[in-house]
Amino acid sequence: MHPPLTLHKHPMCAEIIEEFQKCHIDHPVAKFFGECTDLKIKLDRCFRQEKALKRKVNFEESKKLKERLQAYRKETAEQITE
Repeated sequence: MHPPLTLHKHPMCAEIIEEFQKCHIDHPVAKFFGECTDLKIKLDRCFRQEKALKRKVNFEESKKLKERLQAYRKETAEQITE
């Protein structure tokens, strides 16, 4: 199962999504017998790569936010003790 195939949400995989959708249109019955399986595998790999990239970016952003939060807590703790 794959996520919804919206091009604006998956710009990295847009070309493969279009090929996959075209394959489904061109082969309405054969798609059930593996005609588009190769494209499906490529699409799944692309989604995994895209997700790994997003995960990495989110992790970096969370580290920055955590550092800012710790600095803020330290600053407020110092102000309270003064």
